[in-house]
Amino acid sequence: MTKPLRVGILGATGTVGQRFIQMLDGHPNFQVTALAASERSQARRFIEACEWRLPGEMPAYARDILVQPLEPSLDCDVIFSSLPAALAREVEMEFARAGFPVISNSSAFRMEPDVPLLVPEVNAGHLKVLETQRRKGRFGPGSLLANPNCSAIVLTMALAPLHERFGAEAVMATTIQAISGAGYPGVASLDILDNVLPFIEGEEEKIERETRKILGRAAGSEIEMAAMKVSAQCHRANVSDGHMVAVRVALSKRARIDEVREAFESFRGVPQELRLHSAPDRPIVFRDEPNRPQPRLDRDAGGGMSV
Repeated sequence: MTKPLRVGILGATGTVGQRFIQMLDGHPNFQVTALAASERSQARRFIEACEWRLPGEMPAYARDILVQPLEPSLDCDVIFSSLPAALAREVEMEFARAGFPVISNSSAFRMEPDVPLLVPEVNAGHLKVLETQRRKGRFGPGSLLANPNCSAIVLTMALAPLHERFGAEAVMATTIQAISGAGYPGVASLDILDNVLPFIEGEEEKIERETRKILGRAAGSEIEMAAMKVSAQCHRANVSDGHMVAVRVALSKRARIDEVREAFESFRGVPQELRLHSAPDRPIVFRDEPNRPQPRLDRDAGGGMSV
């Protein structure tokens, strides 16, 4: 059996860092060996440095790990970064140039043409750009891979089978996003309680750009954007977790509803072929009920990994 990759997490005390720690608990392919965070958390045991904010207990394996500085001296094989964008650009570059493969949850490098923006079921083929990235040495001997905007992931998962079968020429997406997407402490309670916020700064542009990149194609050393037009409107609703997206798509070919259904229900990607640990058997769940999906009822489908 192959030894698990040793993981270092940057920004470990934040809510995204905590989610990394939670999801990697007992993972057969990864073992968290290093946690790093801002200066106020350093040189303390994780249980002392972190106020745990996720449901359930802090995983036992993480409690006594000493929180280290955001410097590339961590004892690990790969870096998962949950740093804010302003800090991520400098720190993630430093880790990559020290030889680490960096997987970033920040927006700092998402739209760089030679950085894959990965939704594994949709565009695993973009990973080949990493070969050129390493050969050119822009990130030194390391590499950098980015995780997309949360709503762009949901949108592209649903668009992928339609675009593959019928071609998507134009997309109009309206998102109704959960509070968790704003991080912690996020939106002030008196702003969101009994309310819907009609605008999320920067979110519409991210979805419009990132969707075209994810659904584009790897061409040599860069990723070419898909030719489709994408328009997004983003709203924040008083829901704890689970973004909802209402989408209208103009297809290149006519498609019957039964063909659309079959495209969704048969959709599988590389994670399903490889039977990866956290990959859901059904990445897209098609529901007929007129009152579904609903965030509270459907956000945990496929272990929280299905759309």
